[in-house]
Amino acid sequence: MALASVRALSYSYPGAQEALSGCSLELEPGEVVALLGPSGGGKSTLLRALAGLVPHFHGGRFSGRVEVAGLDTRRSRPAELAGTVATLFQDPEDQVVFTRVASEVAFGLENLGTPPAEIPPRATEALAAIGAAHLSERPIAELSGGELQRVCLASVLALEPRLLLLDEPTSQLDPDGAAAAIELARSSGAAVVVSEQRPDRVLEACDRVLFVEAGRIREGEPLPAAWLPREVHLPASEPADAAVCRLGDVSFAYDALPVVEGACIELGRGEIVALVGPNGSGKTTLAKLAAGLLEPDTGHVERHGRACYLSQDPGRYLVRERADEEVALAVDGDLARSRRALAAVGLAGFEERHPRDLSSGERERLALAAVLVADPDLLVLDEPTRGVDPERKDELAALLRVQAPGRATLVVTNDLVFASEVADRCVSTGAREVALA
Repeated sequence: MALASVRALSYSYPGAQEALSGCSLELEPGEVVALLGPSGGGKSTLLRALAGLVPHFHGGRFSGRVEVAGLDTRRSRPAELAGTVATLFQDPEDQVVFTRVASEVAFGLENLGTPPAEIPPRATEALAAIGAAHLSERPIAELSGGELQRVCLASVLALEPRLLLLDEPTSQLDPDGAAAAIELARSSGAAVVVSEQRPDRVLEACDRVLFVEAGRIREGEPLPAAWLPREVHLPASEPADAAVCRLGDVSFAYDALPVVEGACIELGRGEIVALVGPNGSGKTTLAKLAAGLLEPDTGHVERHGRACYLSQDPGRYLVRERADEEVALAVDGDLARSRRALAAVGLAGFEERHPRDLSSGERERLALAAVLVADPDLLVLDEPTRGVDPERKDELAALLRVQAPGRATLVVTNDLVFASEVADRCVSTGAREVALA
């Protein structure tokens, strides 16, 4: 008997076009299903429907039927499904409630009425399973994006649900962490539905693949070429001669926690450098030091020209009501330049859309346009492929390479496929050092 079933589901968010159209599927206990497809195609909406968030939380127009463990989601609210369904959302920053890691992982168990004596060991076990036991007493605010994603995954695994819904669970994880996360989900015993933009991370672990595009589900068809796994060949070369930015013996600590020690990086005009390495090894901190958003405790940073920085979670910094106005902020309100920048990242026709109405991948591209439009001498991009589908990643790589001669570009990424396709060379971070790859 199916654990969950979706029958002729169609759904539209309030005031928006149809997000899902006539979708049907069944999920068996213990099976792992991968959802692939372009950004904005309906993957996240399908997960929300399985969790009961559509329509109870988001409102909108809903037709068809969704049942989970015998409960009709139109009659049973998400709270009634909480012991059966657990969801890891696309933006872990919006999922956390508490300020300390151990409390955050325990929170869901407390909500389910788990006996108090069971909560600490289950929380500890979940953190250890995801490789985050050492983070137990850390403040949430001090975590890197990848560390936070691990903590949120531990929070949902601790609930031991029958249906586990994962929306971009590896978008900020390093390769080892991503492999461990997918394996933990697969071996949990739950039915798992995982939406991913990095197919190489999930295809071997899943039982079947659903391709979701334009609100419809396709199953059993060959994947488009862009979605097939690709080989990784990280480039190595000498730095370019004309340095736009140079970090010399730089160190930095958050309060008493050293994050960067003795780092040396040189970024030359005309080159794209990928900064890779384990979660929590200082990649984002180095990027902020290069861009001038942080000042080093020791060492020096030399920078020539204007620097622009794309943050790891750009959705937090959107302030305008229209996409073109958001991008125009960097160029004194020049809407013509703004619209050209939007077109360059595949968002032509989105000019009047509200940034908050865009999918996660579309918001990522909007934020990218907002820094590209300024034509900086130093462009620093922190996880620019988060939530971006493979076809758009190829377009982004091509765009960065076309524009590369005029600037130095530093790309912080855990997406090694993207790094191998866009970068002239790679720099890797260890726990306490930076070295040329």
